[in-house]
Amino acid sequence: MNYDSGPLWLSLQVATLATLISLVVGVPLAWALSRLNFRGRDLLSVLILLPMVLPPTVLGYYLLRLIGREAALGQAWEALGLGRLVFTPAAAVIAAFVASAPFLMKSAQAGFEQVDRVYEEAARTLGRSELEIFFTVTAPLAWRGIVAGIALGFARAMGEFGATLMVAGNIPGRTQTASIAIYDAVQASRIEEANLLALILSIVTGGMLLLLARLGRGSGW
Repeated sequence: MNYDSGPLWLSLQVATLATLISLVVGVPLAWALSRLNFRGRDLLSVLILLPMVLPPTVLGYYLLRLIGREAALGQAWEALGLGRLVFTPAAAVIAAFVASAPFLMKSAQAGFEQVDRVYEEAARTLGRSELEIFFTVTAPLAWRGIVAGIALGFARAMGEFGATLMVAGNIPGRTQTASIAIYDAVQASRIEEANLLALILSIVTGGMLLLLARLGRGSGW
């Protein structure tokens, strides 16, 4: 992995993995928040939204307390023979996941809330299980919200900086993502490099916003 393409390639990998994890974790949570009434529902909703409003340094600090070498998760990671968790690409994925997952979850939740429950009830009268109803009725009808959430989450993960810098550090060729590389290049007066990386990130995130705009026109937003 050469230095020029390394940060961008790492950002793409980190954002992709973080988005996949967000999809697996976030879509069921979004469905639960849109369909179920349970104790602690409001608290869960607040916890999901919290990373969107916390300063990146505060979010990074909490992550350090959660996955650092003195934390239970960090120690469990080392006990598995995987080495330390902080200042690794895995830590960058965790930071990107925590920062971007709320965008996917809230968009998916809005999509689920727009689904008319009449269709789900009709499927139940036909003997469909709840799992079958989710995959064959609810999720297909809420696909625009889910896809919009994927696009927003991926764009957010691509641009993650503060929390990633705190838990993954700035190690060229290992944990230096594109956003961190831009900061590093500006600090070192490598302006052409910073311009190129910033342009590429702008194109990628702009493409995500264009996808959202096209989805919005198609759904009458």
